[in-house]
Amino acid sequence: MSDSDNSINMKDIIEKLNDENPEIRIEAAEALGNCGKEALDPLIKTLNDENPNVRFQASKSLGKIGKPAVKPLINALKDDTGNIQKYAAFILKDVGDSSVVSDLIDALKSEEWAVRKFSAKSLGEIGDEKAVEPLIELLKDEDWGVRVAVTKALGDLGDERAIDPIKKARRAATGDKDYKKVANKSLKKIGK
Repeated sequence: MSDSDNSINMKDIIEKLNDENPEIRIEAAEALGNCGKEALDPLIKTLNDENPNVRFQASKSLGKIGKPAVKPLINALKDDTGNIQKYAAFILKDVGDSSVVSDLIDALKSEEWAVRKFSAKSLGEIGDEKAVEPLIELLKDEDWGVRVAVTKALGDLGDERAIDPIKKARRAATGDKDYKKVANKSLKKIGK
């Protein structure tokens, strides 16, 4: 197949991202995962699709593209669209390395709870100790899901600096048995 055939084919796939049928958009997003760097922009725009399954497939395809997706994803993390930020934070852990940590730490300040939650989760999975202090600050977040993600991330990081703050957050969670279980599991991971 020639380059012009390739570009026509990719153009057809990109057009399918606008189809009204979400299944067709999912297939298009999946196909773009095999198209390399040229597919980055359409896939990042697709992170804001109305259908969560389409958004999820676009993020998986970005992950498949790998390292070339890091810079566009970091830019997407600064986008003012919550879904784009959320999925960028979600997928950066798979395509990035410790070079994305400072960007994910910045995303912990997002007004969108889902962005804070996915950034915390990604930071825990990346495992860079630079994330410990910023995550500790989020133990008091007003969103329960963010607090849980932060507590789990701190457990994954395994840094002893998190022990007292997690214990304090556990005490403050009066009557919240689910949070206390998460806190206990994280403390056990840290070794205390």
